[in-house]
Amino acid sequence: MKKIYIFSFLMVFAISLTNAQNKLLTVAESSNYKSTSTYNDVIDFINDLGGTSDNIRIEYFATSAEGRDIPLMIIGTPLPEKSEDMINDDRIVVYIQANIHAGEIEGKEASQMLARDLLKGKNKEILENVVILICPILNADGNEKFSLENRTNQNGPVNGVGVRYNGQMLDMNRDAMKVKTPEIKGVITQILNKWDPAVTVDCHTTNGSFHEEPITFTWMNNPNGDRSLINFMRDKMMPQVSKTLLEKYNVENIFYGEFIDRLNPEHGWISYAAEPRYIVNYIGLRNRLAILNENYVYADYKTRVLGCYDLLKSILEFSSTNHIKIKTLLEQADINTISRGFNPSVSDSFAIEYKGKPTPQKITIKAFEADTIPGMKGYWRYKKSNRKITVTVPYIADYFPTKSVRFPYAYFISIPDKDVLEILKTHGIKIEQLTKNKTIKVERFKIEELNPSIRLNQGHYTNQIKGKYIEETKEFPIGTYFVRTSQKLGNLAAYLLEPQADDGLLKWNFFDKYLVPQWYPYFLPYPVYRLVEKIEL
Repeated sequence: MKKIYIFSFLMVFAISLTNAQNKLLTVAESSNYKSTSTYNDVIDFINDLGGTSDNIRIEYFATSAEGRDIPLMIIGTPLPEKSEDMINDDRIVVYIQANIHAGEIEGKEASQMLARDLLKGKNKEILENVVILICPILNADGNEKFSLENRTNQNGPVNGVGVRYNGQMLDMNRDAMKVKTPEIKGVITQILNKWDPAVTVDCHTTNGSFHEEPITFTWMNNPNGDRSLINFMRDKMMPQVSKTLLEKYNVENIFYGEFIDRLNPEHGWISYAAEPRYIVNYIGLRNRLAILNENYVYADYKTRVLGCYDLLKSILEFSSTNHIKIKTLLEQADINTISRGFNPSVSDSFAIEYKGKPTPQKITIKAFEADTIPGMKGYWRYKKSNRKITVTVPYIADYFPTKSVRFPYAYFISIPDKDVLEILKTHGIKIEQLTKNKTIKVERFKIEELNPSIRLNQGHYTNQIKGKYIEETKEFPIGTYFVRTSQKLGNLAAYLLEPQADDGLLKWNFFDKYLVPQWYPYFLPYPVYRLVEKIEL
């Protein structure tokens, strides 16, 4: 009799949990796709979801400028107690991030729906091989600035949306290298450094060219990342995700981009942003896979949310099925990066300038021809016509160096600036110190031109730098900080410390106070020296 009571109790408990999950609806769903969630709506939803299963834990990894805690859902079967448990786990971690631009809201709604449905047992094979991290509302401050005047070109929701910038008036998707926002600092220190996700998805909404496909996406493409990972995304993962999304879920999709010339679409389709200030390209520098999702702004709101939901499922299905392949690829990329830094050859290089080239396969787009609006100038001078045109054109998404410097063994930081050291540590880069005085043959960067940008960029007058390396022998005292490139984040370390890098610390003004002496019309040496050849340190 006792066994019957226990069994009955467990059955009732399981049914009650299932009923609770079934009743959980996002604001998008409960409003029949007329509205989107506030911050409190999201927190209430995920807290309610947390009470329905032992396979989810809610953590908070950052606090916004206006005091809102940024949530992270951790989902697994079984659920890892801590990130260190994943080191010897056969599963991989996939991180889904939404609402970095708070007016771009499909990922916020779709990721909540996805978390609920996975916990209900839908697509349960995914969780056999994947632990999922979801931040549905990264830009909590921007989300709360609802207005019908925001993103007026966007087709829904009717209650308005938030704004692009965070509580500091900064665009977080330009902050991956300089890390001036608490939200991105949290992503880097509490998610990327801590959980080391194999795959990251960053959800957005488009602003650009006119076409029929409601879902677009692309992959990391900075040429200083590992080329084998870029090629894997280009040739294997992204085409298969696209095929699954179309054939299994009946969602038309294309790789993300814009027409090079909107009035002449035959000129090509370009994924134009390769700098690592963008979170997807930044993650590529860390030898991990990253996907930019851009949902089509002119599609209706419901179509965008459901299409995003199916894209996320397609990515998770591929990641689960191919988890061993992905894990092996990433381990090999780390080995290659460490090996290159341990003994760099003359042929090892770092790209300081690069240019996009066509991928091996052209792309077919169901486009609308564009017309111009009389009297309008710039980006917004185009409008969609009713004239449909299907074009097959080059996809400019493969970026290759046009100017490079030799990849070094180490960088020596001659001035121990606390902000420089702190940001390197934030990124997870290993820093060492000399244990005795050392006289070394190094390369010093001689600045020949240094000009600020003509307009503010994310609170910075970013530097435009020209100069050249000069060999010299220099004594570095005991305690001098240095960074070897023979570490997993060696590519990222080089990007931050190379003076001519388009997104490095010199570019973002971290060294400005050390570059020009008061009253004198010349430049001081850049206080980071390159050690090209391997020596015993």
